[in-house]
Amino acid sequence: MKRRNLDFPVFVGSLLLASGLHAAPAAGVLPAGFQQWELKVAGDLREAAIYAPASAKEKAAPVVFVFHGHGGNMKNAARSFAMHQQWATAISVYPQGLNTPGRLTDPEGKKPGWQHSAGAQEDRDLKFFDALLAKLKQEYKVDERRIYSTGHSNGGGFTYLLWAERGEVFAAVAPSAAAAQAVMRGENKLKPKPVLHLAGENDPLVKYEWQKATMSAVRKLNGCESDSKPWDKLCVEYSSKTGTPFVAFIHPGGHEFHRDAPALIAKFFQQHPAAK
Repeated sequence: MKRRNLDFPVFVGSLLLASGLHAAPAAGVLPAGFQQWELKVAGDLREAAIYAPASAKEKAAPVVFVFHGHGGNMKNAARSFAMHQQWATAISVYPQGLNTPGRLTDPEGKKPGWQHSAGAQEDRDLKFFDALLAKLKQEYKVDERRIYSTGHSNGGGFTYLLWAERGEVFAAVAPSAAAAQAVMRGENKLKPKPVLHLAGENDPLVKYEWQKATMSAVRKLNGCESDSKPWDKLCVEYSSKTGTPFVAFIHPGGHEFHRDAPALIAKFFQQHPAAK
C-alpha cells in the first residue's frame, strides 16, 4: 500500500482506528506462572494474561498494565516486556486487543489493536481496562499508589489515552514508539505525571518529529527544567519541582521495541509511586 501524508491523528501508536471486530485467539504460549483471564465486557469476550506473585494475596502489590502494538498479542507482549522478571513483586497485566483497521496498514482490520481516542467504538477498551482493574482488586491486594501503564506503538498510544481518560489511577506511564496530539494541544484532562517516553530516531511509522513534539509538550505540562541530566544508558531526565519528571529514552533505531526497554521501564516505575 502506498504511503500517504495524513494529518496527525488524535492518539498515534501504529496510526490505527478501532473497530468492533473480534480478535483471533492470541498465538503462542504464556510464560510459566501466568494465568489467562476471560471477561465479558460490553458484549465482547475479552482476554488478558496475568502474572501475580503469591504475596499479592496478602500484601499490597504494584500493578503494571502492558499494551501490545497493532498486530501483536498478549502472549508475545508478556515475553518481550517480561515485567514479571524485571519486577517480580508486581502484578503484571497484558490485555489482548480486538481486531482494528489501520490508516497505513491492515485496512481490513484483520489484526488486533486499541481504540485511538475517547468515544471510539463506544470506549470498548477503556471499559475493558476498568473491568480488569476491578477484577484485580477483587482477586488481589492492589497498591493503589503504584499502578502503571506502558505499551509499544498502538499500545503506547493507548497508554497516552489512559493518561488522559483515567489519569487519576496511575502513578506514572511509559509509552514506547507513540505520540499524542492531545498532549501537544495541552488538553486540560492531562494532569502532570512522571513519564518515560521511548523513541527511535529513525522510526518510519510513528515519525520521530511527532514523538519529539509530544515529548516537548509533556515536559512543559510537567513543569520540567530546560536542562537534562543523564539517567541511564541512552536516557536523560528533566527534573520537575512538582515531582513529575520526564525521562527521554532515545535510541538510534526505528519502530522496534528496544531490548533495554523492559529493565528501564521497571526502574522508572519503581522510582515513582504516587504521592500520598
